[in-house]
Amino acid sequence: MARRGSGRSASWEWSRTAKTRRSILQAAREVFAEHGFAEASVAEFVRRAGSSVGSLYHHFGGKAELFLALWEEHQAAHEEAAAAAVARARQAGVTDPVELFIAGARAFLRGSWERRDLARLFMDGDGPPGFELMRRTRGREWVRQNAVLLGVGGAPRERLTVAVLTSVIGEAAREVAISETEEEAEEVIEAAVTMIRRFGPPRG
Repeated sequence: MARRGSGRSASWEWSRTAKTRRSILQAAREVFAEHGFAEASVAEFVRRAGSSVGSLYHHFGGKAELFLALWEEHQAAHEEAAAAAVARARQAGVTDPVELFIAGARAFLRGSWERRDLARLFMDGDGPPGFELMRRTRGREWVRQNAVLLGVGGAPRERLTVAVLTSVIGEAAREVAISETEEEAEEVIEAAVTMIRRFGPPRG
């Protein structure tokens, strides 16, 4: 028979573990943003998190794994925000694939402003071995998903159009991340939307 309170104890232990993990991730985010991947140190992560080297290695395995965990969270936040924006647009009655694409693009680009420290970090090219390959692989998957959303086929011109539109969003994200103010970031977003409408696939 389980001891009374064992469930509460397990819940507390899980909460403490999650808090430790989150503290380490937040500390790593700050240090990576300030120093880049190569110059960031595990000792500084631990000091800012108020944790221990053993705890960091237990939760993440090392500096590279911390960097990749932050990147995966950043990408997941982008994808969730874009998917939610597209779903809201559909619920509002939007059916034009280009306008649905724009709804997702706006959410993606606003996330680049909200998490501009991470956006700048990941576009620097300073990462652990294998990161560039992961980024390119994710980029190809992003193009594929955009092709599905836009409802285009596999003809060369259509593939090129989707690749160009995806590149527009990627480059706009860079500009958003280095914007000085939110107003400047919004100007970049609107410029990107104008380009998408201009160069998007034919409607209807």
